[in-house]
Formats: sequence, C-alpha cells, structure tokens
Amino acid sequence: MPHDNMLALPMATGGPDFGGFSAPAPMGGGTSSGLSGKAKAAIIVRLLLNEGAEIPLEELPDDLQLELTKQMGKMRIVDRDTLHAVAGEFADLLDNVGLHFPNGLAGALNAMEGKISRYTHSRLRKEAGVRQFGDPWQRLKQLPPEDLASLAEAESTEVAAVLLSKLDTAKAAQMLVHLPGPVARRITYAVSQTANVTPDTVDRIGLSLAAQVEARPELAFNDTPGQRLGGILTEAAAAKRDEVLTALDEEDEEFAIKVRKAIFTYALIGERMQPIDVPKLIRVLSQPDLVTAMAFASDEEDVATNEFLLKNMSSRMADNIREEVAERGKVKRSDGEAAFSMIISAMRDLVATGEIELKSDDQEDGGED
Repeated sequence: MPHDNMLALPMATGGPDFGGFSAPAPMGGGTSSGLSGKAKAAIIVRLLLNEGAEIPLEELPDDLQLELTKQMGKMRIVDRDTLHAVAGEFADLLDNVGLHFPNGLAGALNAMEGKISRYTHSRLRKEAGVRQFGDPWQRLKQLPPEDLASLAEAESTEVAAVLLSKLDTAKAAQMLVHLPGPVARRITYAVSQTANVTPDTVDRIGLSLAAQVEARPELAFNDTPGQRLGGILTEAAAAKRDEVLTALDEEDEEFAIKVRKAIFTYALIGERMQPIDVPKLIRVLSQPDLVTAMAFASDEEDVATNEFLLKNMSSRMADNIREEVAERGKVKRSDGEAAFSMIISAMRDLVATGEIELKSDDQEDGGED
C-alpha cells in the first residue's frame, strides 16, 4: 500500500500519517506494525461504527473522506489479534495527548473568535477562502435573520427558496418576518419547486452566498447612523435635541424620522416599559434623582410617566415619593434634565444587559396579542 498522504481521523493529533499509523506492510498476523496509516484508520473507523459511535467524518476534507471510503472498500477480514493491536495502539495514542489544537485554520479561527480583532479575523477568512471552512451553510446559518433576508431579496426566487429550505425552521421563520409580504409569498411558493434540486446545486448556491458574505467590507459601526445619533440626542438637553431635530427635518426628513425612532426620552418610559419591570428600574435608581425628575416633570407625557412609575412600585414607596415631590417645589431645568438623563441611562443599561425588555413598536400600536 502507498505510504504517503496517510489518512487521519478528525481527532488525530499527529498529522496526516496518524502518529505511528504510518509504516506500510501486509495486513494481519496479529500485529499492527506492518499496516499502513490508511488501513489502521479504516480499522478504527469500522470498529467505532460497529459499536454505534457517532464519528464526525463529514468534518474531514472531501479528499480524505474519499480516501477513507476507498480504503474500506479494499479491505476484507482483519484477524482478532490485529484488531486488538490496532485498537491498543490507538488508545495509547489518545492517552498520550496532552493538548489538542483546532483542526486547520477554520477550527483555529473559531477558537480565536472574539479574542483577536474583527479586522484580523475577517482578513484571515478572506485569505483562506470560503471552501476552507467546510460546509458554507454552517456559516450562513450563523447570520442574523435580517442579513439572510437581504441575501434572499438580492437573489432569484429559486435561490432564495433553497436558502429558506436549508435554514432551521425557527431561523427561516424569522427571515420571513424581515421580508416584504410579496417577496415572502413568492419565496415560500418556490419552495414547492425544490423537490428535484441536487446536492451539488445546493452546495454551489451555499458557496456563492457565503462568498458574498465574506466579500462584504468590514464596518466600523454596529449601529445604523440613525441609532447612533438617536442615542446621542437621548442624552442631550431637550432644547438642543429639538434644535437638531428641526434642522434634520429641513435637511433630510427621512433620516430625521429614523433618528426620532431611536431617541428615548423620559416621556416614553410609560409607553415602552413593561409594568413588571418598574421595580428593577427603581432598585438601580437613587431616590433623590427620582424625586427630582418627578418634580421637574410638567409636560403631559412626562406626568404620565410619573404616574406609571408610581403605580407600579410599592404603595409605601409611592406615598413617600409623592410627599417628597410636593416638598421639593420648583426644580431648575439643568437639574431636572440631568435627573431625566440618569433615569433613561439606567433603563438603557438594564435593556443592554437583558434584565428588562422594552415593548416593540407593534405592541405600542396595537397592544399585546
């Protein structure tokens, strides 16, 4: 048997000759020293499969899967002593493993994700190429549903139907939510036309879509421009916020609308916050800030937020705060806006950490189902 390019199992640590599984010689005779690495690998795989083990052979490169299958096709009977010798050698090899590194560049990048810069991670992926990372569909399934929807809209209906079919049902349903109604209907109907699609076609579609994802430029900001400016204006004084929004309305009304959707003010707390989450917010606020904010509130919407908060805290605390607000009297604008800002920031922090969840726009408009 040839001696080069010896086959290795996915768990191998000694390179393509599978550690000591390298010397070519005839099979059998109660010893493993004369067997090639391919023969030993085939014996171990066959043994594990007979025992019902789940082996991730699909993670091997295609050429090694072919080599393994061809080698198994050449073999017939292995005597018991040889089987024990090969299994013992394999067990000894595993016992001597002190550290296991990821399999290839794909595994290394998965292990290093979040530990190296996004730029370096993206650069290495592009340099290696999409096929280096195994099944492109695994990469696509990791994308958020809105990105998948954008891919689907840019492709033909047939390609989008294949994409939808390859996703997990939950992710596929989320993707449809982000598609316009007519587009979603065309794609879902096209799924009925995918019965005769071949695996090669699905593979080519996956490679093409994954290549588009990898070719996207690395963006400096995760949030949209409207979200970023909305967050800034949320913290700004009300007079300056109104001034900027008025100017935006004159320059770019569509962008101004996006900014307004991203702005969060004290008045919106009563509309966007769940009543059950009010105690969580109260716990992270100082009572003086809360009293100052409520004493400063004068607009109808701000007063409505006062009542919302008081209604959903303990009655004893609500009575104490009402008394302190009555005693506080008039509050300077700078102090009042600072208190508003403290409360809004605290609530946004709770949202960012996942401790509370704000109502969606649909819940605001039509209530919860």
